[in-house]
Amino acid sequence: MKPIPRISTRGYYDRKNGKTLSKNSFYLYPKKEFTKLIGSKEITIMIHGLRNDNAGAITKIVLARNRLRKLGYKHPIIGLSYDSNTIGVHLAKYAKRALTAGQTIAIKNGKNLGLFIEYFKESSPNTKVRLMGHSLGSQVILSTLEYLAKNKKNSNVVESVYLFGASITDDIPSSKKYGKILQDIVHKKIVNYYAPTDEVLAWAQREEHVKGPLGLNGAIGNPIKKYRQKLVKPKNHRFANYASVLNSFP
Repeated sequence: MKPIPRISTRGYYDRKNGKTLSKNSFYLYPKKEFTKLIGSKEITIMIHGLRNDNAGAITKIVLARNRLRKLGYKHPIIGLSYDSNTIGVHLAKYAKRALTAGQTIAIKNGKNLGLFIEYFKESSPNTKVRLMGHSLGSQVILSTLEYLAKNKKNSNVVESVYLFGASITDDIPSSKKYGKILQDIVHKKIVNYYAPTDEVLAWAQREEHVKGPLGLNGAIGNPIKKYRQKLVKPKNHRFANYASVLNSFP
């Protein structure tokens, strides 16, 4: 089986506290597969959530690819693999610490993914780049857009964004700061697939780990024009179940 192309920052951050361990930007695997992407009409990058080691990350990319292929999407699908398998995340007594470390790592990976997008667009300026994020992957995407917004040349550099079970807060699409970033950097649309039945996001809200997750009840306030949301009913929070209720792309 062909290896799954992925942008990796594995080992760049401390999985216990989120501290930076490496100043490297990213690692491409396998490198030759990325060379083949140059000149593509478009690519989609899948960003996984918390509690995923490298094998888990690959599984999520494959899930995304298989679903998008079923929906008739024929363009390359790659992924970001990052240190989201924080230490103690599966144990109740360490849940808060592990989630905080995961959020820190997700925020820092925004720069890594942003640098990749800039690097790739230099070689392939006409390729549309779409981003898909599940759960904590929504934070990586938000931080990526925030990083890209620092340079005016990145206006509309991301074609579209798709969020599933997003753990970022529900005020972001309508906030003055982030609303402008989303509007400026995303060319076409930001689609939020939200589920009031999502048990993990409901728990995160109840325990005050995330105040008003965007993926639970959708956005509050007056979201920007490029934002839209779809109510879905996945069996649970797992990406496999969100993928199964996706019925069109892009």
